[in-house]
This record gives sequence, structure tokens and C-alpha cells, in this order.
Amino acid sequence: MKRIAKLGLVAAALATVWGTALADITVGVVVSATGPAASLGIPEKNTVALMPQTMGGQKVNYVILDDASDTTAAVSNTRKLISENKADIIIGSSTTPNSLAMIDVVAENKTPMITLGASARIITPMDDKKKWVFKTPQNDSMMAGAIVDHMAKSGVKTVGFIGFNDAYGEGWLQEFKKSAEAKGIKLVATEAFSRTDTSVTGQALKIMGAKPDAVLVAGSGTPAALPEKTLKERGYKGKYYQTHGVANADFLRVGGKDVEGTLLPAGPVLVAHQLPEAHPVKKTSVAYVDAYEAKYGKGSAATFGAHTWDAGKVLEAAVPEALKKGQPGTAEFRTALRDSLEKTTNVAGAHGVFTMSPTDHLGIQNGVVMVKIENGTWKYQP
Repeated sequence: MKRIAKLGLVAAALATVWGTALADITVGVVVSATGPAASLGIPEKNTVALMPQTMGGQKVNYVILDDASDTTAAVSNTRKLISENKADIIIGSSTTPNSLAMIDVVAENKTPMITLGASARIITPMDDKKKWVFKTPQNDSMMAGAIVDHMAKSGVKTVGFIGFNDAYGEGWLQEFKKSAEAKGIKLVATEAFSRTDTSVTGQALKIMGAKPDAVLVAGSGTPAALPEKTLKERGYKGKYYQTHGVANADFLRVGGKDVEGTLLPAGPVLVAHQLPEAHPVKKTSVAYVDAYEAKYGKGSAATFGAHTWDAGKVLEAAVPEALKKGQPGTAEFRTALRDSLEKTTNVAGAHGVFTMSPTDHLGIQNGVVMVKIENGTWKYQP
């Protein structure tokens, strides 16, 4: 009887080990697949189908929820993914305001998050809450610097600014001001608009009245086409700049001929096949574009989806180390995963090479190129 009991205990122990080894990793994904930010969220959602199905030998389950571009929905979706779906990590959301709102939830539940929002304010300044948050999109400060450098080389002395009246636009205004002042470029007009506005005529007229050499529109997705279209209709002849938030085919479609000649900074993946062969992320950028277009059609790839791809690359690199300290579905695994993400080193993604640290939860290098809209498409600017 004793021998049988011992064998039973051994069998139970092995079952426990085997059961734990087969535990799935659950990745909760929150994106804005509908609403004003849908042109960002749709390619992000589509990209999930291209992400690794196993990591560190463990099966990965992706649970995707749409926040409809709404901050409240983003928060409730995050709570649901953590409490009901037992997510080990959250990826999302698509916009800066939604991502900022999600920080309290992931910090409270000690669940790491990789945001797809652009603002540096999502991960800085580092504190006890933001230590749970990482990001793959380039910081707006990096992109603002690239725009200002281009303006300075092009002889621009004065600029008019119109941006979203939310955290995205406000963050861009702050960063652009700093970069512009450092280069001696004067900001002569500052206006704001809502993502859901149907007219910005008043703002456009005020900008034109200041007679700037160039105008920067700090918006994302298709709503960012409105100020430029309005300025073109009113006869503004200066240079037009947009942020990397417009780098998708829907912006080109909505903007049409009115956005021809527009300059913007972007992740290298936007012009992957045009990159020099020696570019550090040429291979990985092309791999993403080819995979996406093989599934969704030629010309369908967008930079926003590539941020999701990069989140998957960073996560895939972090999982094996985290599995040594805990199993999926446990607090130990979530904490170990956070710690492992913070040690990300030389992970090549579609947008750049990621090396993170306790003080830098982005750590991207080789992540910015300048692009011009020519003949309804993106043209790499050496």
C-alpha cells in the first residue's frame, strides 16, 4: 500500500509539472479598430495574426478587444482582459490618450503593458506605475527633431502649428517647441482641433494670417488630412509637414492630391523596400511588409501594424527568461516578464533595433527616416 501511495504522489507531481509546462501565455490586445483612430487600429489588429503562436516553447493565445477609439472603453477592456481572461501582458492601445488611461489599471494589477501609443509621456518620467509600461513606437521627441532638422536645412524660419486638442497634440507641441527653439525656428501660430471635427476653417485662416514658411499638422490617422486640405483650399503655398501618425494608406486616400508634397518622419518600415541594403533594419522591415501584404494584399502594410509586430518581437525575446521564474497565469510570471522586457537587448524589429533599460522602456535605434508623399505614395528621402 505504501508503494502504491508513493507512486500516486509521484504521478500527481508529474501531472502538476506537465500541466504547468503546458500552460498557455495569454496576450491581451486593445486596439482602436473602429472610431476616429480606426486607420491605426485596423492594421494593428490585422498584424496579430502574423505574430508568434509559440514563445519559449509555450503556446500563445491572443485575445483582441476593440476600444472604438474611446478612452473609457480602453480602460474597461484592459480590466476585462486582466480579470476575466487572465492576461499575462497587455499590448495597446492605438492612441496616446487611451494608453495613458490604461496605465493605472496595469500598474494596479502588476501586469506589463507594451503600448502602441506614440507619446513619450506614456513611459516618462519613470515611476512606480510606468515601470510596468513599455512601448515600440518612436517617441514624438525623436520625430520632432527629425522634422526640425529638415526644416532648418530647407531654410524654414517660421512655422504654424495645428494639432489634436488631446495628449497627442499637446505632447507634439511641447516637443516641437523645444526642437524648433534650439534651431532658431520661430513658432508664429498655434491652433488645435478635435479628432472628430468636420471643419477647421477658423484655425486655418489664423495660421495663414501669420504667414509662416511651413505648417506642421500634429494629428494621426485620417483626421489629420482635414487641416491640410483646408489650408490648400484657402491657397496656402508654404511647406507642409505631418507627423508619423499619418503613415498609412487611408491618409493618402483621404488626403488625395491635397497632401502631395507633404513631408513627414516615419519608421523605416514605411519605405522598407527603398531602404539602402546596409540599413540595420532593412531585412526585418521587408519581412514584415512582405508577410502583411501576402495576407492582406499589395500596398496594405502600414507602420501602425508594424508597432504591433515589434511588440511581438520584444515579447518573444523576453518570454524564455521569464519562464525560468514563473509560469503563465501567475503573478510571478508577470513580474518576471516585466523584468525581462526591461533587459531587452539588440532586438531587431520592423521599426528599429530595441535595447531597453530600467530608465528607458523604448530604447530604439535606427528608427527614423524622412519621407515625402509623391504621386500618392511614400518616397524615401536620403
